[in-house]
Amino acid sequence: MWNAVIGLEVHARLQTRTKIFCGCAVSFGAPPNTQVCPTCLGYPGALPVLNREAVELAIRMAIATGCTIHHRSIFARKNYFYPDLPKGYQISQFDEPLATGGSVNGIRIRRIHMEEDAGKLIHHGDASHVDLNRAGTPLIEIVSEPDIRSAAEADAYLTRLRQTLMYAGVCDGNMEEGSLRCDANVSVHREGEPLGTRTEVKNVNSFRFLRAAIDFEIARQIQVLEAGGTIVQETRLFDPNSGETRVMRSKEEAHDYRYFPDPDLLPLEIEEEWIDDVRTALPELPAARVARYQNEHGLSATDAEILVTSREIAEYFDAAAAASGNARAAANWVRNDVLRIQNERGACRLSAEGLAQLIRLIDAGTIGSKAAKEIFDEIATTGEDPRAVVERKGLAQVSDPAVIREAAAKVIERNTTQVEQYRAGKTQIFGFLVGQLMKETRGKANAEMANAILKEMLGG
Repeated sequence: MWNAVIGLEVHARLQTRTKIFCGCAVSFGAPPNTQVCPTCLGYPGALPVLNREAVELAIRMAIATGCTIHHRSIFARKNYFYPDLPKGYQISQFDEPLATGGSVNGIRIRRIHMEEDAGKLIHHGDASHVDLNRAGTPLIEIVSEPDIRSAAEADAYLTRLRQTLMYAGVCDGNMEEGSLRCDANVSVHREGEPLGTRTEVKNVNSFRFLRAAIDFEIARQIQVLEAGGTIVQETRLFDPNSGETRVMRSKEEAHDYRYFPDPDLLPLEIEEEWIDDVRTALPELPAARVARYQNEHGLSATDAEILVTSREIAEYFDAAAAASGNARAAANWVRNDVLRIQNERGACRLSAEGLAQLIRLIDAGTIGSKAAKEIFDEIATTGEDPRAVVERKGLAQVSDPAVIREAAAKVIERNTTQVEQYRAGKTQIFGFLVGQLMKETRGKANAEMANAILKEMLGG
C-alpha cells in the first residue's frame, strides 16, 4: 500500500498600501513598471526601510494560527538569478523567522516568515517582458509540516487558511490575481518504509488545480516507482490544460541560495506589548465561529461551515440571528436563500435587519412560509422593508380563529359528499378540504390553525 506525504508552502500577499521596503504603492493591474523606485528596482545604494504595517499583519496571522512569535527575527538575502529579480537576491527570513509552531485544521505549521515578492515575467511568443510592479510587494510564507495525506486534506487546510487570512484582514485571498499562491511538496512511500523523495509543484493558483496537481503527482510517482524507476527531487509546474505536472528545474537546497543576514536591515525586534495589542484587535476567527454556532445555536458542522465561508456572511448571520431571536431560522435563510441570491444576482440587497424582520413576521404568524418566499425574492433585489411589502400586497395571514372557523363552516356546508367520505374513514380527503379552506381565505389562513380548526369541526 502506498502512502502520500504532503506539505504546503503558501505565499500570501499582505494588504498594505505600500511595499515592504519602500514607499511604492501596492495595487493590482497598474500599467507595467509604473509602481517602482530605485529601492525595488535594486539600484546600487538604495536602502530598504521596513514597513511597520506589514510586520503587524504578519503578527496577526501568527497569532491567528497559534504560532509562537519570536521577539527577534532576521532578514536575510536569498541569492539567485532570475530576470524578474533585479537585485539578484530576494530579501526573506531564513534561520530566524518571525514565528514557528501553530496549526490549522490539525495540520502543524512549521514557520511563518516575511519576505518580498519578485517581479513578473510576461511571455509573448518567443519574447518575454518583465513587469517589476510586483517586486517588493510584502508577503508572508506559511510553511506546513508534511502532515497532509491527500488532495482533499490539502484542500480543507488551504480553505481554512485562506478564510483565516481574510478574516484577520491580512490578505484578500484572491488567487486569480496572485494574492495567494501555493507550492505543494509531494512524496510517496510504501507502508512501513522510509519516506520517499519529494517533488515540489510550484505556484498553484486555484483549489481545483491544487487537488488535480497533487492527485496527478501521487499517481505519477507511484507509477515511476512500481516500474522500477526513482523519483528525482525537482521543481515541477502544473499544466491546467493537460492536468499534468512537468519539470521546471532541479530542486534547489537552502545552501544553493547562499543565505546571509541582510547588512542593510537591523534585526526585527517585537515587544510583547505590541503582540498583545494585535491580539486584542483580532476579530473572531472561522474555527471559533464554527464551534460557537454549534454550541450556542445547535447548528450542524456542515451548516456552520457554510456560514463562515466569508467574514461578511458570518457577520450578516450573527446580526440576523441576534435581531430575530431565531438563529436556526436565520441560518436556514442565509444558507438557502441569501447565498442563492448572491450567486444568481451578484448581491443580496436585503440587510440583516430586514431578514430579521421577515423572520419575526413568520414567527408571529403574520405571514406564512409561501408568502415569505415571495417577499424575500422581491426585497432581496429592492432592499424594501418586508412589512411594507406585506401591507402593499395584502399578504398578511388570517390568524383570527373566528374568521377561520366561519370559512371552515362554509367549506363543510359546500362539500357534503367529501365530508361524509372523511367521516367514514377516507382520511386522504382531508387534504382536499384544507385546500378548499385555503381557497376560501384566498390563501391567507394560518395553515397550522386552519388544519386544527377544520379537523376539530369534522369531528377529529
